[in-house]
Amino acid sequence: MNLLLISNSTNAGEEYLRYPLPEIGRFLKNVREIVFVPYAAVTFSYAEYERKVQARFSELGIRVRSVHRAKNPTQLIRNAEAICVGGGNTFALTKKMQEQGLMSAILRKIKSGTPYVGWSAGSNVCCPTICTTNDMPIVEPSSFKAIGAVKFQINPHYLDTNPQGHAGETREQRIMEYIQANPRRWVVGLREGCMLHYEDGRLELIGKRPMRIFKKGVETFEVQAGDDLSFLL
Repeated sequence: MNLLLISNSTNAGEEYLRYPLPEIGRFLKNVREIVFVPYAAVTFSYAEYERKVQARFSELGIRVRSVHRAKNPTQLIRNAEAICVGGGNTFALTKKMQEQGLMSAILRKIKSGTPYVGWSAGSNVCCPTICTTNDMPIVEPSSFKAIGAVKFQINPHYLDTNPQGHAGETREQRIMEYIQANPRRWVVGLREGCMLHYEDGRLELIGKRPMRIFKKGVETFEVQAGDDLSFLL
């Protein structure tokens, strides 16, 4: 498999997809057309999302084809040169992907070596489940099961603290609840500006910030870019 799983699309004060674009360009260096899944969009249309991604991917010379325009979305996935799943609401994304049979279609495709790039919700759905998303369940998917391309869970946009004056649970406390209920699962807190690249059986952290690692019975720790992440595989 060849996966690029990005925490967030946009850093504060930057243009959309500006910071990850060089890495996406390297990742998709031989790709001329990518199939895009826009179903995490909620407050704007799928067509608008497609245009937004196309505007940025045009800088890489890549054409974007959105599954929402296809009469047979799974066929489009089966024929894809590469696959991209955008961020937004993970529950909305999951529900639509399940309805169209895209989870299993994408898993089969990426297992054959087709490149997959996702950010935020698009990274969440590569995990076994979507249970470590930060999103509100605005719709109800048939289950929390996701693509399952990796064996661990990702918490994108990972934050170390709560906003000033907020007395609710921290992100770490929420993840601690998850691993208490799911003791066999590793969870990675992927901070903004960072991404994971999986290729040829090797997982690599890309970015200037460390990634926080959680598992029941293991003291929480952090890894840096260049560290051995084989324990997650």
